[in-house]
Amino acid sequence: MLPFETIEEATIFLGRNLTVAETLWFNYSAKKSDYCLYCHNILFLFLIFSVVPVPLVFVEMMRSLGFDKYKIQPKVSLSLSDMFRCYKDVMRMFVLVVGPLQLVSYPSIKMIGIRTGLPLPSAWEILAQLGVYFMIEDYTNYWIHRFLHGKWGYEKIHRVHHEFTAPIGFAAPYAHWAEVLILGIPSFLGPAIVPGHIITFWLWIALRQIEAIETHSGYDFPWTPTRYIPFYGGADYHDYHHYVGGQSQSNFASVFTYCDYIYGTDKGYRYHKKVLRKLKEESRTNGAQNGGSYYVPTQDLKSE
Repeated sequence: MLPFETIEEATIFLGRNLTVAETLWFNYSAKKSDYCLYCHNILFLFLIFSVVPVPLVFVEMMRSLGFDKYKIQPKVSLSLSDMFRCYKDVMRMFVLVVGPLQLVSYPSIKMIGIRTGLPLPSAWEILAQLGVYFMIEDYTNYWIHRFLHGKWGYEKIHRVHHEFTAPIGFAAPYAHWAEVLILGIPSFLGPAIVPGHIITFWLWIALRQIEAIETHSGYDFPWTPTRYIPFYGGADYHDYHHYVGGQSQSNFASVFTYCDYIYGTDKGYRYHKKVLRKLKEESRTNGAQNGGSYYVPTQDLKSE
């Protein structure tokens, strides 16, 4: 809750007039407790999990209208009931684990110093902090993900997420309850190390989940703006990880690809892409028509 009763008091405190954004923030948050503002995360996550994957459902249902050429694993087709079942399972996990976790984790947010007051952070401050959050989450998630592909971690926990060998948007948060808790640690580390404003925290939570939905979309669209982000993995990169499944020792990265490259865990994927390029070149040479992306299930592709 802001320590000001009026905008005039806030103006005196800041020593300047409020910006338009700060005025809007004052009008919205002045009478709301910090706990109430933090619990907005529950609403944001619910909306993201429920709404963002919906366009991908329509794309899956309308593949015959030209979307099939963007499908990474075109031989796999999911029915509307399959996708709805996935959504129900995700919502069950949301109600039983994610929501309650948000409700009880507020003391940790206060402890690390995430603020709700004025002034609001500048756009550059928000972008810088989000960049740090993505880098920290990506690096720590990489090692946790590798652990979950060990024999014990996979059989006891991570195999649930890999039930979808050809992922869909709704399957991004589809996982064992223990994995939901464990992978919450990398998401929290960035804000804990570089705490900022609650608005930055909201943006971080939202963008991280939207990114996960995109990489689990099952479609490699040429117009996606994330293609221009350096070292960004994307749907094609992560789809290979699901395709190989439990045997996978490739593409552990959650967002960027540099860890896989540095530690050599993208060799199978790079070999796979090399084989695809060779096949496409041979197809062009032979005058064959080759539509869409596809996987070549050779034994070598399932090696590291």
